[in-house]
Amino acid sequence: MDQKSRCCRGRKLPSDMTRTAKINTVLSDGNRLRILCLLKDGERCVCEIWRNLSLPQNLASHHLKTLKSAGLLRSRKDGLRIYYSLNKTALKKAVDVLYSFTK
Repeated sequence: MDQKSRCCRGRKLPSDMTRTAKINTVLSDGNRLRILCLLKDGERCVCEIWRNLSLPQNLASHHLKTLKSAGLLRSRKDGLRIYYSLNKTALKKAVDVLYSFTK
């Protein structure tokens, strides 16, 4: 079996495709895409994120948790503040899997 058709053979998706499918589910929410767009310019505090996107704080926190659980964000704590940034490696891997369909 060649590499190009490995996704459609057998009963189980390869792990990279399973992960990409889960990421696509996470990214199906517009607010989550807006968060990623805001973070493309660099690290942001939670307070900046919800204010910039005009979201209630609890909703922004929910979306941040979902994105982080999917491995798309990194976080660090500085005092009482939590800062989020993109996990560009994880995003690139998901894009690469999707791009492989065009080859």
